[in-house]
Amino acid sequence: MTSPEPTFFDVATFGEAMLLLVADEPGPLEHATLFHKRTAGAETNVAIGLARLGLKVGWASRLGTDSMGRALLAAMQGEGIDCSHVVCDASQKTGFQFKGRVTDGSDPPVEYHRKGSAASQMRPGDIDEAWLRSARHLHATGVFAAVSDSTLATSIRTLEIARAAGRTISFDTNLRPQLWGSAQRMRECINDLAARADWVLPGIEEGRLLTGEDTPEGVARFYRARGAKLVVVKLGPEGAYYDSDTEGTGHVAGFPVKEVIDTVGAGDGFAAGVISALLEGRSVADAVRRGAWIGARAVQVLGDTEGLPTRAELEAAGL
Repeated sequence: MTSPEPTFFDVATFGEAMLLLVADEPGPLEHATLFHKRTAGAETNVAIGLARLGLKVGWASRLGTDSMGRALLAAMQGEGIDCSHVVCDASQKTGFQFKGRVTDGSDPPVEYHRKGSAASQMRPGDIDEAWLRSARHLHATGVFAAVSDSTLATSIRTLEIARAAGRTISFDTNLRPQLWGSAQRMRECINDLAARADWVLPGIEEGRLLTGEDTPEGVARFYRARGAKLVVVKLGPEGAYYDSDTEGTGHVAGFPVKEVIDTVGAGDGFAAGVISALLEGRSVADAVRRGAWIGARAVQVLGDTEGLPTRAELEAAGL
């Protein structure tokens, strides 16, 4: 009998990091003149959240060697994330995005500039399988899969490798309809990826679009019937509903928020909370509660990652 391969990372993830330019004042983006520079990217937000909680995280991607790429690489390395499998290519460009400001708690306007970016060129052949298997968990999202045909193929291959190695897999549906050719193709591809994961984390509106079900219970049953061991349906301020093969079903209330500043990144913070707690062996209810708390912190700050807590802050909150 062969011995299981050793693991060196807690979590590995693949995805596109983008430079984020956030408008200084509310109003239409075309009227903005001052911007704050930050990092963005669904997978990198989760990676940062997990690293701040003390987990060992590896992130694989492609960047240009332009100033944006250099800034993003430095930011990720500064969070203690392993970036040894990030390729920096002088012939390619780094993606970026603009984000507006709102004052009514709604989703802010976001404008992407990522077509043809370095990360969009990632292919299955770029995967270092031994490196991926050295992580005990893989986190994937619907964003990386949507960037290009080659990143979709890469997403599928990462899940295949992790599953064959017996690793746990989390998948955040994280829809980006503007990146898909059609709603039907988006549904088919996202649901195929979700069926390959152990833990599926849709938002309620995403779940309704993807499954045709109206309720959190219906959305959860849809993915549980397709093999998910745990489905957590995010309900915004109302918290989340979960359906688990080990702890049944339940609802966790949301945490009160004094003022919503920016909703972008809340779902990524939620994912970091759930994943970190489950990898620590905490109960599903405790994991969802931690996710809800981090998600509530995330909406009270301007950027995608500024609200992500450290381990000390987490422990001070009793979570």
